[in-house]
Amino acid sequence: MATKTLKRNMFQRIMGKCATQEPGDKGSWSYENGKLIVDLSRAAELSEEYGAIRIESSEVPKRVLVFQGKEGNYYAFDNKCAHGGRRLDPVPGAEQVQCCSLGKSTYNYTGKRLSGSASSDIKTLPLSLENGKLIITV
Repeated sequence: MATKTLKRNMFQRIMGKCATQEPGDKGSWSYENGKLIVDLSRAAELSEEYGAIRIESSEVPKRVLVFQGKEGNYYAFDNKCAHGGRRLDPVPGAEQVQCCSLGKSTYNYTGKRLSGSASSDIKTLPLSLENGKLIITV
């Protein structure tokens, strides 16, 4: 599978600025007992294909990237590149996620490294969809 590259300028890559934003509605998610619960009715960013959010809070033990891929499937990753620990972004139309840094490490939706300077895969997080909510095991 050929990898695609996200369009990011040099400054964005050097500074490790990812394209994925935190949810606009801070009340769209909660965390309890090792589960991150995302209410899809309040997470507008996830309503469209390749829509994504990153959840970063002292309430959650790790950074999480959540996005909708093709055909309404949802994915969650430990939002940490295996190369330098930078954040990840989904690559629209490619079924891949890519590191926001200069290394451009790219992974498929199972977390397998496809290209870039990372030497290992990344961790996907198990999730289920229940009553309009994503339940992600962190």
